[in-house]
Amino acid sequence: MQTETLIYIIIAGIIALGLALFQYFEKRKSMTKLNMLFSFLRFISVFALLLLIINPSFNKIKVSVEKPNLVLAIDNSSSIKHLKQDKNVVNFVNKLKENKAITNKFNVSTFLFGKNLKSSDSISFLDKETNISEAFIKLNQIYKQTVTPTILISDGNQTYGNDYQYTTNTYKQPIYSVILGDTITYTDLKIEQLNVNKYAFLKNKFPVEAILVYNGNNKVNSKFIIKNGNTTVYSQTINFSKNDNSKIINFTLPANKVGVSNYNAILEPLSLEKNTINNTNHFAVDVINQKTKIAIVSNFSHPDLGALKKSIESNEQRFVSILTPENFISNKNDFQLVITYQPNNNFKSVFNKIEALNINNFIIIGPKTSLSFVNQTINNFTHSITNQTEHYQTFLNQNYSPFIIEDINFESFPPLLSNYGDVMFNVPIQTILNKTLNGNPIGQPLLITLENKENRQAVLFGENIWQWRAQNYLNEKSFNGFDNFIGKLIQYLASNKQKSRLNLDYESFYNGNGAIIIKADFFDENYVFDTREALSITVTNKNTKEKKTFPFILKNNNYQVDLSSLPPAIYNFTVKAVNNNISKSGSFQVLEYNVEQQFLNANVTKLQKIATNSSGASFFISNTENLANTLLNDKRFVPIQKSNKITIPLIDWKYLLALIALSLGLEWFIRKYNGLI
Repeated sequence: MQTETLIYIIIAGIIALGLALFQYFEKRKSMTKLNMLFSFLRFISVFALLLLIINPSFNKIKVSVEKPNLVLAIDNSSSIKHLKQDKNVVNFVNKLKENKAITNKFNVSTFLFGKNLKSSDSISFLDKETNISEAFIKLNQIYKQTVTPTILISDGNQTYGNDYQYTTNTYKQPIYSVILGDTITYTDLKIEQLNVNKYAFLKNKFPVEAILVYNGNNKVNSKFIIKNGNTTVYSQTINFSKNDNSKIINFTLPANKVGVSNYNAILEPLSLEKNTINNTNHFAVDVINQKTKIAIVSNFSHPDLGALKKSIESNEQRFVSILTPENFISNKNDFQLVITYQPNNNFKSVFNKIEALNINNFIIIGPKTSLSFVNQTINNFTHSITNQTEHYQTFLNQNYSPFIIEDINFESFPPLLSNYGDVMFNVPIQTILNKTLNGNPIGQPLLITLENKENRQAVLFGENIWQWRAQNYLNEKSFNGFDNFIGKLIQYLASNKQKSRLNLDYESFYNGNGAIIIKADFFDENYVFDTREALSITVTNKNTKEKKTFPFILKNNNYQVDLSSLPPAIYNFTVKAVNNNISKSGSFQVLEYNVEQQFLNANVTKLQKIATNSSGASFFISNTENLANTLLNDKRFVPIQKSNKITIPLIDWKYLLALIALSLGLEWFIRKYNGLI
């Protein structure tokens, strides 16, 4: 308490005493006991009120003891049940939580991980994928500043993600690995990996690559077979030994029928194999009747041309030719789409041919474009000519209606170099991307589409789109986002189908271990995205005829439904807009594959290594008696005593208000009782 405040309190006491004595002692020769009581009560009331006005503060030291954390990170994937370790895990966790010495020393928290990490006690062992690396990344964020020994209860088999052995190098907590499995090595044959293209073309052959692995000491023989239904379309005898324990087989299969063709890859099991599930793998190929042929016409070389070709041809049903205007005129290929890159006066015959053949056109306008030629040749818009350029960034128009577009973080992309000036459109357009300058919208489009009864057209007002593809890789470690965006634009432009109020986005088939997401867009009669509609999907199992209905949810500016719970089968489906009585139908197939059932043993070596590297220890699930004692006796894990200095103002002390009310009330009551009022 400051000296100044102490002086104020002393003065307040003198004033309160003076007022009390002045009222009850003045002009009285003697002080009765009653007056002395009245003086005391008045002194208390006045002094307390003055203290509230002064409002002194007092410091309070609060001491607390903080226990260290103990994290149980439990592998919730189906491989634990496949290895028959699920009951052992539940028993171990219950036993550890019931240990009073452990709960007295630690704050115990339980996390489950499969594809994602979550805080929960409900162990189900139903997750279809395992990402141990992601679990440690998130735990590191949660417990970065505390002492938190971590018990990892897992078989160590990760199905996707970064190698957790390296991720744990940045994890600052001791790891205690509880290994679910044993060190026994079983003789095993398995199909390690199948590499096959998603699409093939009718009357062509598509390549298949199979990686086969043998785990054992003796020489063995097997046969690798590919079946399409009940028909064997490929077979080969395979020989393995202890040293020659892997084979890579490359072959081709014919694509004779349009649609999804299903295949079974079988590596015939040995008589003593314990796990035969990993001897079979299913795959499918979508056979397409015709390639989409696309021409990119340019008068000069530019990185944009290569980026567009790479993005478009990431879908193997599309083929891109980069041509000069002269070569395009002489080329007799039947193109479904022509991309004219920064056209000038040399493109006059190109546009004449596009108009004569009624081919859809994607025009890219940049600094090297002759705007006077474009204004004279193209009737749909007029670009003002200023002979100046500007770098424009962009943002997505969420109300774009012709097809579904996902925002791939366009606002983070580098600016495109564009001609400065306004664009006046003579026909209705749909804007995909808008221009921004220094983060401010300028009311001008960067990418638009338009259509009439005969064809479709898109216009991009900027060059250096190759930088967008590079930035997408920096953002996502993959080109997929940008390639999918360009792919959807090309798919729209290469077709003359009229737009629909209900648009669906789905695959012909899905792998059984992946997410099954179907997306939809619904538009009102003015083709503005409608968030008020209720969409539902009814799926019918083609074999069992069982029907299930799921509602769509509005997410990321479109409607989505997750059908990952569906078992492997062929499904017919109908998506219906309930309020408008509009529907669309289709079909897809879920392939049978469970990556979690491909493992026969725990990854003992890696689990032991991460425990040793983090100054922890490893235990097999059958021998965990010493784990609790190890944690209890480790002097690194001790409670921490913390003290907090808290400043409390007197006005927060409620008892002082009660004292004022009590003293004033008593004074009034006693005076009333003695007839002095």
